[in-house]
Amino acid sequence: MSPPREGRAPRAAGRRSGAGPAAARGSRARGAGVPRPAAVDVRWIGARPFASEAEIRRTARAALREGRRADLRLSVALVPDRALARLHAEWLGDPAPTDVLSFDLSDGSSSAGEIVASHECARRTARARGVDPRRELALYVVHGVLHLCGHDDHAPRQRAAMRAAERRVLATLGWPDDDAPHDEIVVRRPRAS
Repeated sequence: MSPPREGRAPRAAGRRSGAGPAAARGSRARGAGVPRPAAVDVRWIGARPFASEAEIRRTARAALREGRRADLRLSVALVPDRALARLHAEWLGDPAPTDVLSFDLSDGSSSAGEIVASHECARRTARARGVDPRRELALYVVHGVLHLCGHDDHAPRQRAAMRAAERRVLATLGWPDDDAPHDEIVVRRPRAS
């Protein structure tokens, strides 16, 4: 099977390598047509959580609202660098480290997606940038969700629009703006001995 475009897994293949959606619940209407918040399942793998599951859910839901896909069922997996690099190589053919991947798992009858982010990268990059690691992790979750909502960041104009959307979401969550250029920072991973 060929790698997905733009970090999106093929519809039925998203369950490979543990990358399937953990969120199997749908959103239901309650009361007088008021939709429930999107189901967001959060899993930490290989680390003690430094952000609460509730905080990550709030972050994901805020990004879903910004992207006008508030009904999308979502799974967020927070994994070590190596696990994310394996997924990056498997699905995009690129073994280089990355911070976050998005997998669109929607089919004709339901909307679902998965975000896989590196908690190690968030800590390391936050330290290098002088920001709270929870803010950096929130940025990764927001970025991944916005990709699922149709945002792209390959062309300069699209990147600027996506960065503006990220700032709006982070501001609604109370995070201060971080003016340092994010795409240009290079944080070296310590070599294994």
